[in-house]
Amino acid sequence: MKKYLYISCLFALFAMMSFAVADFYSSMTKVDYVEGSKSLKFTTKMNTDHVSNAIKIDPSTAAFEAEVKKYVNKNIDVFVNGAPKNLTFTGSQVNGESVWVYYETGGVESIDKLKIRNTILLETFPKQNNVLNVAYKGKQKTMSFSRGHETNEIDF
Repeated sequence: MKKYLYISCLFALFAMMSFAVADFYSSMTKVDYVEGSKSLKFTTKMNTDHVSNAIKIDPSTAAFEAEVKKYVNKNIDVFVNGAPKNLTFTGSQVNGESVWVYYETGGVESIDKLKIRNTILLETFPKQNNVLNVAYKGKQKTMSFSRGHETNEIDF
C-alpha cells in the first residue's frame, strides 16, 4: 500500500512540475473606432520580458520605446475596406510585467471590411497567441492570430 501511495505522490509531483515550467505567450489588443476623429485607436498589451527578448533591448533603457515603435510598425498591418492604412505610434509604457503600446490610424470614414496582419512575437515564440478585440459603432468582434494564421479579416 505504501508503495502505491509513494508512486501516486511521485506522479502528482511530476505533473505539478510540468505545469510550473510552462510559459504562456500572448498579447491582447483593443481597437476602438473614434467617430469624431474618424480613426482607429489601438492599445496593445504584451509581456515585458517577451518583447525585450524579441527586440533584444533592455526595457529600462531610453532606446526601448523607439525599438518598440519599429517592432510594432514591422509586425502590424491594417487594411480598411481593402486599402492599406499607415500606423502612427503614439506612445508606450512599461508597467512591471507588461508593456502597453499605443498607436492609431486615421482617415477611416467607415468600415465594411477590416483585415489585419499581426505577427507580434510569433517569430520569437512559436506558441504565441495574439488576440485583438475591435469595437466599431456598438459592435464588438474578435480576431485571433498565431503562427500559420497571421492574418485575419472581419466584416461589419
